[in-house]
Amino acid sequence: MKKRVVVALGHRALGTTLPEQQEAVKKTSKVIADLIEDGYQVAITHSNAPQVGMIHTAMNEFGKVHENYTAAPMSVCSAMSQGYIGYDLQNAIREELLNRGIYRTVSTILTQVVVDPYDEAFYTPTKILGRYMNVEEANEERKKGNYVVEEPGKGFRRIVSAPNPVRIVEIDAIKALLDADQIVIACGGGGIPVLEQDNHLKGASAVIEKDLTAGKMAEDTQADELIILTSVDQVKINLGRDNEEALGEISVENAKKYMEEGHFGEYNMLPKLSASVSFIEKGEARSALITSFDKLGEALKGKTGTKIS
Repeated sequence: MKKRVVVALGHRALGTTLPEQQEAVKKTSKVIADLIEDGYQVAITHSNAPQVGMIHTAMNEFGKVHENYTAAPMSVCSAMSQGYIGYDLQNAIREELLNRGIYRTVSTILTQVVVDPYDEAFYTPTKILGRYMNVEEANEERKKGNYVVEEPGKGFRRIVSAPNPVRIVEIDAIKALLDADQIVIACGGGGIPVLEQDNHLKGASAVIEKDLTAGKMAEDTQADELIILTSVDQVKINLGRDNEEALGEISVENAKKYMEEGHFGEYNMLPKLSASVSFIEKGEARSALITSFDKLGEALKGKTGTKIS
């Protein structure tokens, strides 16, 4: 049987602007194609922070100058970002595979992820996004029940919650594609956050940490390995100090100890470690690899990267 992996792509794999993204996915497609050539079954998820911020800003500016249009909810902006990123990414992967003589269907699934309405994150929003607003616009947002935060000298911006993923709605479709040996792009940006109301799914004004959803997708698809590609070659402890140390292969127990000791940033490396540990603990013979986008090949050979098992 082929080894099944979930690959979480960070910002460097996608770029920020439209032209940057089109160039970035060409390099990303080579990394994914290498995995396919090596015999892996691959599911991909990705970040979307610059893209969803751009979409949110554009839709709100459009609503301001067109009387009959309203601002787009966060869930809609998230859905748009999944389609826009998936479009470029799946075409780049398909092209790279065909250039290597490999035919494999690549599909993007618009993916919703259920969150808990009572998640503590809804009371303490942390994710800043979208355009800068003046005082009057910020007050209008507050009247709608939205949170805003001031950035001195620049203006006000929306700030939204980042609840934990509970359930991936389209998980059966993801598994069906993987079982058919196809490449699937899903749960982009952590998934479209939704609240369950009987049979109705209501979009939530939130974003989900994509690494946590990547771990959830890896768990639910019975993946063998979770690969998180980020901006550094290896995870480090005591960062910026004289005793700074890069981590090679570590156990789950050590990973948990380092997390408890506060070595990792809450919005940077901590979610990656948390997702890895949770995934590994819920199955047997699983592992996670955290490394940079450029060094995946070396990391898979044990030459760099941080492997947790």
